Order: sequence, then structure tokens, then C-alpha cells
Amino acid sequence: MKKTIGSYPPVRVEGGGRSVVSQAGAVLLVETVRKSGLDEAISAALASWSKPRAVHDPGKILLDVALAVALGGDCLADVAMLRAEPDVFGPVASDPTVSRLIDTLAAAGPKALTAIRTARAEVRCGVRELAGGNGPAADGSVIVDIDGVLVLAHSEKQDATATWKKTFGHHPLVAFVDHGQAGAGEPMAALLRPGNAGSNTASDHIETTQLALAQLPRNLRRGRQTLIRTDSAGGTHAFLDWLTRRGRWLSYSVGMTITDAIHQAVLKIPKEAWTPAYDSGGTERPGAWVAEITDMPDLTSWPRGMRLIVRKERPHPGAQLRSTDLDGLRLTCFATNTKGGQLADLELRHRRRARCEDRIRNARDTGLRNLPPHDTAQNRIWLEIISIALDLLAWMPMLALTGDARRWEPKRLRLRLFSAAAQLIHTGRRRWLRFTARWPWTEVISHAIDRLQALPNPG
Repeated sequence: MKKTIGSYPPVRVEGGGRSVVSQAGAVLLVETVRKSGLDEAISAALASWSKPRAVHDPGKILLDVALAVALGGDCLADVAMLRAEPDVFGPVASDPTVSRLIDTLAAAGPKALTAIRTARAEVRCGVRELAGGNGPAADGSVIVDIDGVLVLAHSEKQDATATWKKTFGHHPLVAFVDHGQAGAGEPMAALLRPGNAGSNTASDHIETTQLALAQLPRNLRRGRQTLIRTDSAGGTHAFLDWLTRRGRWLSYSVGMTITDAIHQAVLKIPKEAWTPAYDSGGTERPGAWVAEITDMPDLTSWPRGMRLIVRKERPHPGAQLRSTDLDGLRLTCFATNTKGGQLADLELRHRRRARCEDRIRNARDTGLRNLPPHDTAQNRIWLEIISIALDLLAWMPMLALTGDARRWEPKRLRLRLFSAAAQLIHTGRRRWLRFTARWPWTEVISHAIDRLQALPNPG
């Protein structure tokens, strides 16, 4: 009788293999870059920083780092995983060359940032045309979520300070376009700020909104087709005044702090004025109600057309009530300039801004858990690299995946698709990647590649 030791079969290991490509599933991202024209746009944008007789194109270097971040890298040196597979990723610059480019772009300051952002906006319009009905603005409207995120620093970095959570690091402000339940979210803006930056600083919210709007097509910047959605940090006079300035034509749904005036107004709401709130599926939610209090508190100092809507609900077990809560029920409030519509629908639309927390969590898994460089100017370039990586992680599912796979988050995409290895075959003057039939998601990869290759080439 043969006796086995342990639960797994013993395997001998040696190096020297030549015909196997690791991270072969990343060809999905490479094909997305090619079909979207992102490589040509970034290269053209950074042409001013290309040195004479340079071997590597600055745009290609920046995209290589973004691809490495999309595959799970968290520092510039992780571009080595691409350098190991030249048949898939082409020639990749050395670590010193990558570092020199980041230093050069950082020294250029706003000029380099503007060039990268302009290229992203140009490509984004083309991607939405390719996506058609799968795009986030297929119905003629778009929702932009703005929120802050704390990025911890474990060493003395420039502008790293104590945060309001008594940690140490930076406090960027980010903006995402919500793709809804059918997809992820695209990064629109990332504003790097010191760790002690305020949560409700109106000037920072205005700058982030301006950066986000610059990423949208012009037709979405008029007719109130763009909804700006924030938590209570955006509920300031200055920010709402800017959003509603004449000629801007933006919609907003902004959380508001429960002040004493709002609390007193809630106390005056008659019982019959409360209507049941909706859950995420659009059906009535037990133990939650909404009501409008626009005519109760004095809103003369706020923009015209602003509506105040409050919600009360039974808190979840273990939640601590605040002094502004009412009769054991948790109170929340938001402001909007949307006319008409059921209160429950408007409140559900505002509550869905919680999806921005998922986008931030995915960004943390895609390079935002730490800021590797020391200088703030370099970290601003790093945030743009993260944004490009998140763009690709949003565009690829939108263009290539269907069904439940389109909702996969970056960690699941890396585990199931990007990490798949393949055999590299040279035949008929072509290179083929042959994925094993045993991999559970080989069919998903093959189907996605077919969808991407069926798209028209840029230009």
C-alpha cells in the first residue's frame, strides 16, 4: 500500500522555463490600451518631455507603471513584472529611467499634470462611444461622487501631517463617476492635500469638481445633466453657491449637518407627512421614513431652489444615537436642487453615494494605500498613475466583460483573469497566448479578448 504524506502532491521546482508567460491575463488591459488609443494619446501629451535619442517613450513608461499598478503593484519598482514579459508588454524601461521620468514630470508641475489629464479626457470620450449603451452616460446624465480619503504615511513625507483621525499622512479629495449597479466607477479627479486639510473645505471641493468636469464631454456640462453628489462635507454655503452660479447648470445632492434649526423643523413635521423610504431595490424599507422640510427652516442665505429632505430610521443594533436624533431614530438630511420626483426616490439616489466608498476601497487596492515618493510633486504624478490604472480597470470590464463579470472589483479581476498564465507560441509570424483549459475563467478571458479585438481601431 502506497502511503502519502500531507494533503498536497509533492512537486519538484526548477527555473529556466521559456515558453510560459506569467500574468498573461493582463493582455486584456494591453488590448484595452490599444483599442482606446490611450497609448498614442499619452505619448503625444508627453512628447515635450522626450529627450533626443531617447530609447524609451515617456508615454510608454508612464503607461507601463500604470499597468503594473493595475496588476497590483504599489511602487515604481513593480514595473519589473512587465519587464520580464517583453513579448506581451514590449520593451520596458529600467528602474532608474522610470524614476528620472517621474522626477522630470514632477519638476514640470501643473504643465505635466494638465497634459496627462487632457489626454485622459480625450480618450474617455472615445471609450464611451465604443461602450455605447454600456457607458455611464448612456441615458444622457451622469453622477459624480466626491469624497475624502486618508492615506497613511509611515515615514516623514512632504505635507504628511496629523489627520483628524489622529493618524499621520495625507488627505486627498477624490471624485468618481458612478457606473451604477451594473459596473464600477471611473476616477475623475484626485486632489492631493496635507493630512490636516479640512473635510469641508469649500475651495478644495470646488477645485476637485472643476477637475472632474474637465473629464466630461461638453454636452454633459449643461442642462443639469451632471449631478454632483457629496456627503455632509460638501454642505457649505460657498460650495453650493459655486455649484448654482448662473450659467453652470449643475444638479447637486449634498449631505447636510443636522443643525438645531433643522432639528426643530423635524419636530414640527406631522406624522402623516412622513412617507416610507426605499431600500436599494426600490421597495419600501421597514423602519425608515422621509419627509421634506424646505419651507420650515430659514433658507434665505442658501441658493434659490434648494430643497431639504430628511430621513429617520431605526438604527442598526449597537449604533450609538446622537443628540440630534429623534425618539430613538437616526436622523440624516440632504439638500438638492432637483425639482419634482418622489421623496423616496430622491433619498435613495442620494444614499447610493455610499458606492463611492467601494470606489475608494478599490483605489486603496490599486496603489492608493500609500504614496511611495517623498515629495508632494512626485506624489501628484503618482495619483495620476493610479487614476490611469483605475481608468483601465473600469474601461476593460465596460468594453469586454458581460453579466456578473462586469461587476468584478480589481482584486477579483487580478485573481481570476490577470494572474492566469499562458503558453507563448510563435507560428505563422504571429505570437499566440494559449491559456490552459483547466483554468476556470479561460472562457471569460477568451470571450473578453474577442470582444475587444472586434472593436474598431482608434483613428
